[in-house]
Amino acid sequence: MAKRLFTPAEANSALDLVRPAAERLVRLRARMRELVESQGTLVNAVAGNGAGYAAGDLNAVQAELEQLATEAADCVGELEELGVVVKDLDLGLLDFPAVRDGGEVELCWRVGEDAVEHWHELGAGYPGRKPIDWVE
Repeated sequence: MAKRLFTPAEANSALDLVRPAAERLVRLRARMRELVESQGTLVNAVAGNGAGYAAGDLNAVQAELEQLATEAADCVGELEELGVVVKDLDLGLLDFPAVRDGGEVELCWRVGEDAVEHWHELGAGYPGRKPIDWVE
């Protein structure tokens, strides 16, 4: 499949589809981090007493983690199908491939922002963001 290139207006229009999947991804990753922390506590509890209630809880946590990982992968797949590049799962940081002055760049957006208003050179990432300063 050919890489989709977005204009700033197209990227902003795509947010109607992108935002729900990205927000869900951020929520899933937050829950996964909570579960990983719980998992560590439960592993120590199981090691301390050899079994008991903690073993069942550990199995439940592991099962939920597996389910959430599948759901997160589905969100990433959905975003990639839309032509968006997922840069940070926890922040919901996404790039929209674009062209500026004849060269490929990335329009940059993250969960919590109202619109796609920044861009950066390929590989510059979030720290290299600049306001979109061109007219389509």
